[in-house]
Amino acid sequence: MRKIIASTYTTLDGFIDNPHLWSMQHNSEDAMAYALELTLGCDALLLGRVTYEGMAQAWPNMGGNPYADHVNSIAKYAVSATLDTPAWDNSHIIPGDKLIETVTALKNEPGKNILVWGNGRLTDDLAAHGLLDEYRIWIYPVIKGGGEPLFRPESKAAVELIDSTTFSSGVVVLTYRPTQP
Repeated sequence: MRKIIASTYTTLDGFIDNPHLWSMQHNSEDAMAYALELTLGCDALLLGRVTYEGMAQAWPNMGGNPYADHVNSIAKYAVSATLDTPAWDNSHIIPGDKLIETVTALKNEPGKNILVWGNGRLTDDLAAHGLLDEYRIWIYPVIKGGGEPLFRPESKAAVELIDSTTFSSGVVVLTYRPTQP
């Protein structure tokens, strides 16, 4: 069975919004090699509507490197009750009311893992239904002071640390597995 892995960037004080403003200067070679390996191990990207809309504007214009080329080539699934026309090649819309049934079917299909970018209502719903296999939390050595939090009250769950990786830039990836839906 394929795993669903939620990978998200956060500041040391736990905020996830606008990572392009605070993460780029910490993208060391070893961190980028880790990100590439994680991404190449996946053949699908599952995104909430807000994340999908932002990524669909930027990513089709990126390419020429193994990371961007792979991301642009794999299947993308956007969860939304309002989107009806995919804006990014190889994209599919999952109606919000079909999330659990559709993702359960996707997990049971043959293939590589499924990657989720971001951490919001989508990851909360997946975790609550026992469909999320891992959180990969990239902690950046930045204190932002405020913003959108990494977790919300609806995120409440038990997890266990299964791995940690530290990069030369000071970024740390903590990998957690939910222990109960």
